[in-house]
Amino acid sequence: MELKQLQYFMAICDELHFTRAAEKMGVSAPNISQQIRRLEEELGVLLFDRVGKTIVLTEAGAILQEHGAAVFGHLRQASDAITDLKQMQGGSLSIGVLPGDADLMFNALLLNFHQSYPTISLSLLETTKITEQVLDRSIDVGVTIGPVIDERLTSIPLFHEEFSLAVSTTDPLATESFIPLNRLHALKMVMFPPDHQCRKLIDRFCMDKGFILQPHMVTTTLSSLLQMVLSGVGVCVLPRLLLENLHNKDIKILPLRNPTPSQDICLIYRSDRYVGYAMRTFIKTLRTYIETVINHAKSS
Repeated sequence: MELKQLQYFMAICDELHFTRAAEKMGVSAPNISQQIRRLEEELGVLLFDRVGKTIVLTEAGAILQEHGAAVFGHLRQASDAITDLKQMQGGSLSIGVLPGDADLMFNALLLNFHQSYPTISLSLLETTKITEQVLDRSIDVGVTIGPVIDERLTSIPLFHEEFSLAVSTTDPLATESFIPLNRLHALKMVMFPPDHQCRKLIDRFCMDKGFILQPHMVTTTLSSLLQMVLSGVGVCVLPRLLLENLHNKDIKILPLRNPTPSQDICLIYRSDRYVGYAMRTFIKTLRTYIETVINHAKSS
C-alpha cells in the first residue's frame, strides 16, 4: 500500500465522489479510480460500493478510513514536532476566546506572556464558535464554557467563575451584605448587549427565576460599564474575580444569592494535535496566571 493511494482513498471518503476527489488531489478521475482498484486488488476487498454515480464505504472501507485518519494524524504530529524543534523555543499559537473575555481576562496575561516569551507569536480571536474552530483547526486552542465533552478534544478545567453585583460605594445598596438574584428586576441595571456571553448567563439565571431583565442602559465595553457604575447610573453584574482584581475602592462588590450565577471555564484543543513548545508554554502560563489571580483575590 502506497501513501499516495491512501491519500486518494481518504479524499474519496471525504467527498464520496471520484471526480470531486480527483479535483481535490489535482489528478484525473481515471487516475484516481485506477489507484483505488489497485489498492482493492492488493487488499482483496472492495472499499466502496458503487451504485450508479453514488458511492458508499464498505465495512472494509470504514476500517481503512479509521486507520488512515490515524496515520495522517501521526504524520501531522511528526511534522509539527519537527517544526517545533527547528524553531527552538519559538513558534506561534492562535487562541479563541468568547466575546468580551479578551477584556475580562486576557489583556494583562498576553502582555506578561509577550514580555516573558518574546519569541512566541500569539494571536487572539474573539468568537462564539470556539469548539467548531478548534475542531476545524482554524484556531489552535480555545478558552470556553465547560464542560466540553467530545472525544476529539482534550479539555483542561481552568476555574469556576461566580458573578457578583458591582455598585458604587455611594449607592444605598452598598450597605447590603448580599443581593437575592430575584431583586435584580427592580434595580436600575447597566449591562452588556444580549449576545454577550456574560449577559446570556445572567439572562438565563434570571429567566429560571421567572423574570426578564430590562436594563436601563446597554454598552459593549467593560470600561463604559464600570464608568456608569461609578457615576451612579446603575449597577452591573460581572465576574467576581474580575471585580476583585480591579481593586477599585469606589466599587462595592455584593454577592448574588439564591442562586449565585456561575459557570465553569475550560481550555480545549484537538486530542490528535502535537502539543509543541508554544502551546505547552501558554497552557502552563495561563494556569499559573489564573492561580495567581485567584490567590490574590482571596488574600485581598
